[in-house]
Amino acid sequence: MKKIGILLARAFTPIRVNFAFFVFMFLLGYACTQLEVPDKKGYYPYSLAPIELFLDLYVVCLILSFIPIKIRRWIRATMYVILYTVSIIDMYCFVRFGSTLTPTMLLLVGETNSSEASEFFTTYFDWNLLLTPIGLILLLMLAHIICNIIASRRKVHLAVRHKLTGNIGRIYKKLSPSEKAKVSIGAAAGGLLGVFSLILLYNGYTETINNKLATVRLMSYKNIGDVEHELTQKGRANLYLPIYRLAFSIYANKLASKQVDKLVAGIKDVKVDSCTFRSQHIVFVIGESYNKHHSQLYGYSHETTPRQMELRRKGNLIPFTDVIAPYNLTSFVFKNIFSLHAVGDKGDWCDDPLFPELFRRAGYRVSFITNQFLPQAKEAVYDFSGGFFLNNPILSKAQFDVRNTQLYKYDAGVLRDYDQIVMKDREAYPDEPRLTILHLKGQHTNYHDRFPPKRKHFHESDYKKDWPNMSKRCRMLLADYDNATLYNDSIMAEVIKRFEKEDAIVIYMSDHGEEAFGNGMEIFGRNHSAVIDFRLAHEEYEIPFWIWYSKEYARKHPDIVRQINNAVHRPFMTDNISQVLVYLAGIQTPFYCEENNLLSDDYNAERKRIIKGTVDYDALRVKHEEEIKNKKEKNEDKHTDKK
Repeated sequence: MKKIGILLARAFTPIRVNFAFFVFMFLLGYACTQLEVPDKKGYYPYSLAPIELFLDLYVVCLILSFIPIKIRRWIRATMYVILYTVSIIDMYCFVRFGSTLTPTMLLLVGETNSSEASEFFTTYFDWNLLLTPIGLILLLMLAHIICNIIASRRKVHLAVRHKLTGNIGRIYKKLSPSEKAKVSIGAAAGGLLGVFSLILLYNGYTETINNKLATVRLMSYKNIGDVEHELTQKGRANLYLPIYRLAFSIYANKLASKQVDKLVAGIKDVKVDSCTFRSQHIVFVIGESYNKHHSQLYGYSHETTPRQMELRRKGNLIPFTDVIAPYNLTSFVFKNIFSLHAVGDKGDWCDDPLFPELFRRAGYRVSFITNQFLPQAKEAVYDFSGGFFLNNPILSKAQFDVRNTQLYKYDAGVLRDYDQIVMKDREAYPDEPRLTILHLKGQHTNYHDRFPPKRKHFHESDYKKDWPNMSKRCRMLLADYDNATLYNDSIMAEVIKRFEKEDAIVIYMSDHGEEAFGNGMEIFGRNHSAVIDFRLAHEEYEIPFWIWYSKEYARKHPDIVRQINNAVHRPFMTDNISQVLVYLAGIQTPFYCEENNLLSDDYNAERKRIIKGTVDYDALRVKHEEEIKNKKEKNEDKHTDKK
């Protein structure tokens, strides 16, 4: 029995010889999992955190137990410094910016110079931080330091080592002088702790193995696109500790840097043979999460786009009827619409240049006003989904003459930046042809944050008649989505107003669609991991796409107006929008492909439109239409038989 107890006690040995390390690192990790949870509905602490944290720390302690004690102490000290530092930084990011460590935050650090760092510390660090969860982490670290000091002075660490296994034995010694009994009891205590450790290890393994495999899978890809796709899947890895998020951020940025390096290296190969400056001012507006079927312009029953309807009646706004996005994820879409590489071409998207580079090389002044991606580290945290190549200093300089440096809650801020920043540049360069790119926040979740409260027009009660069985909460969300769409309509009307008296053309498209309670289904957002059927493609990939031109533009370019009207029903995927823009500018370049230009008489309307890199959208639609036809015929046959 004694031998069994001693054998089982060995299972507890890794924790016993690293007791302080295990306890304090467990408390540190658990505190981070509980405190770094957004104060929003639907967000909860990682439920498996305690058991997975035990498993992870046990493995670390097991490895440490095989290292000589003198070396082990230095390793533990190094780990203390790293883990406390990373946890404090992670908690700081959460407290200040509402997000834990991400690849973009790490990228920001790399892009920040000493002056910006000094400015950052002056602006964002104050004593009030001690009253936040950061103070709790610092308090834990202080308690750890004090315990170590006491232990080193009194040599208490030896007692801590043997406390749990020897406590019961010492108590028994007072009751009985039998040394044999003392040893037996001590062995039993150690055995119980060993059994408890083994139970926790087994539960930890069985409960968290899927997350471990998902983490390994996430960190094994060789392409940043595959990593981004993995993050959209069900069962994706939960990087529940700050140190794991740091490791992933380093890994993701290394992968992203490979694509950025390709793009940077390709700058020298950007070739423009000539340019006719066919269009003096091209305005390209990129919306966000816009469900085409919630646009009045496309037959929606609620008046969500009254201004666009008016512009259409005047004849200057032309909506296209069959346009889809290549992906339902912003990062993928941006790479495909900015690169002249088309889905299905050989190679990767970063093998071809970005279209703003061509415009600048041709002689256009290029402006980029975004409400999502910031170009400078000192401003704030920007989204990894697109920012990693748009905000690279070298690539940004190659693409844009003018950029904004501030984000806004509402898209009206984009208009203000245009009026202040771009107009100032126009005064400095009054005769230069221009490409202006506006990137909106549009209808991105949360919908109620995308329009000012005073602009609320639709209410939950407006949808009771159409969807009586829909929950009140969903009808409220639906109303908010339509209000965001109506607000977007007002923003676009203001954009057009700025170019009414100019020789200008405006192209509007959304990056992708959005689930927005189609057919009364209580589904909203985007389901990245779902198998793509036609219903999903209908909601998340079909997008609004329209072109507006001024009277002056129509007078000067009747041939282009004719081409626009001839193309309204052509099937198109926005990975080739760059080809349309290059054509409108009159840029002659080896990267231009006539059959990919929607407006060209030589446009290839038979090209397969592959969404998410794997699914033939048009085949899905044909199959869906056949199913509807067959169902209709069956119903007609049944009706005939009854007669």
